[in-house]
Amino acid sequence: MTNGDTFFHELQHALKPEIGEVRRILVGADSSIAEAVKWNSLSYRTTDFFATVNLRSTDRLQLVFHTGAKVKATATSGISVPDPAGLLKWLAKDRALVTLGVGPEIAGNQAHFEALVREWIRWV
Repeated sequence: MTNGDTFFHELQHALKPEIGEVRRILVGADSSIAEAVKWNSLSYRTTDFFATVNLRSTDRLQLVFHTGAKVKATATSGISVPDPAGLLKWLAKDRALVTLGVGPEIAGNQAHFEALVREWIRWV
């Protein structure tokens, strides 16, 4: 059992089923993605961390997409990620809140979310 599995198993959260579904989607989006526990939440990385589950949200599943723990040039230059489904709310030039919804909304957003993940990790 990985530390992500242990964290998830012990997690008490209103959106635990949705978090479980997004765990599966995220690691399936690209073979280079790994799960860990960072910033007191489930976080995902390739060469650096790029996504963290927002456990503060209890009415809809959200993740914070970022470009890693250390400030990079993209903090001032910004990044460009296509978002035709409107899943992103930009928080900074290199950080965004991804809202996937609840229940069946997550399955409905899966293809858009997977494409978004693949685009985002190009910047990490």
